[in-house]
Amino acid sequence: GTKEPPVPSVGQYLQAEIARRLAVLATCLKLECCISGAHSMDLVALEPFGEYISLPGLDCTFPGGYSSLPDRMLSALPEGILLLNKAVRTIQWRGSFHEEGEGARDFPVRVECEDGDAFLADHVIITVPLGFLKERHQHFFQPPLPERKAEAIRRLGFGTNNKIFLEFEQPFWEPQQQLLEAVWEDESPLKEPSTDLEANWFKKLIGFVVLQPPEQHGHVLCGFIAGKESEYMETLSDTEVLSTMTHVLRTLTGNPHLPAPRSVLRSQWHSDPYTRGSYSYVAVGSSGDDIDVLAQPLPEDPEDPRVILLFAGEATHRTFYSTTHGALLSGWREAERLNQLFEASSSTPQL
Repeated sequence: GTKEPPVPSVGQYLQAEIARRLAVLATCLKLECCISGAHSMDLVALEPFGEYISLPGLDCTFPGGYSSLPDRMLSALPEGILLLNKAVRTIQWRGSFHEEGEGARDFPVRVECEDGDAFLADHVIITVPLGFLKERHQHFFQPPLPERKAEAIRRLGFGTNNKIFLEFEQPFWEPQQQLLEAVWEDESPLKEPSTDLEANWFKKLIGFVVLQPPEQHGHVLCGFIAGKESEYMETLSDTEVLSTMTHVLRTLTGNPHLPAPRSVLRSQWHSDPYTRGSYSYVAVGSSGDDIDVLAQPLPEDPEDPRVILLFAGEATHRTFYSTTHGALLSGWREAERLNQLFEASSSTPQL
């Protein structure tokens, strides 16, 4: 028998095919939002976009989670040198603070903690996320940061990308499958996305990565979601996220009886008062120069040769911003800056 054509006309056929491809492109844009950590690619500046460099090679996953990296670094340091759960309230950085006791001297910095403890120092390296600086820099630094630095903090972009882990009793995917991508057929990058977060937040999800190997992790999918929808997801309960994800996977697989995940775990980078999002991007109205300005130590005063405030963190690395290796390299950069300073001062003959 002859096969029925899908639609009667060439025009209708082309419209359907174009719509299908636009839906795929809409998903590609959502993936870019996750990579940039931006709500929309309309917020990401075009000209500096090419300055970002992708590090070649595969992503490195630490078996014990990210904490194994700082643990490794700490293993070389003396015990008790790191204070945890010691939130800082203010950094007073252009003073002359007198130390009590024997051989007392003056320090330019006083770091005051939320619990009232204070520390005097010659140098402070700031590695807090840009999201925290955007929200708190006016009160966090006394005196406030110079206008040029404050401008860079305001102009650079900082957004949210979250992970949603779903654990299953049994996999419903193929053993070799690495990725489950979601495409919503009615979407197009040419259409304005829905602003009804409650009804549609889950459509911002780009899909799921299968965690390998299952012997180590069990049967786990990791979903990625960025932007305002991601921030809305953080306000929901685990139960709500789990049932919405079940609905999404039943829709994707076409199986209305697909068993629900047995547990859910998600990041909540935006709700965290010390991060307020995930990582930086170069926003429209900003440039890579702003990243360099953010990285500049203070004071920037030709009359004052001291290096009091130093800045590190992913948002201070011009080509590797938004990454862990960028953060790590920026920390090494500032440590090296202090090393050079100490070497220079120790080699000057004492009179």
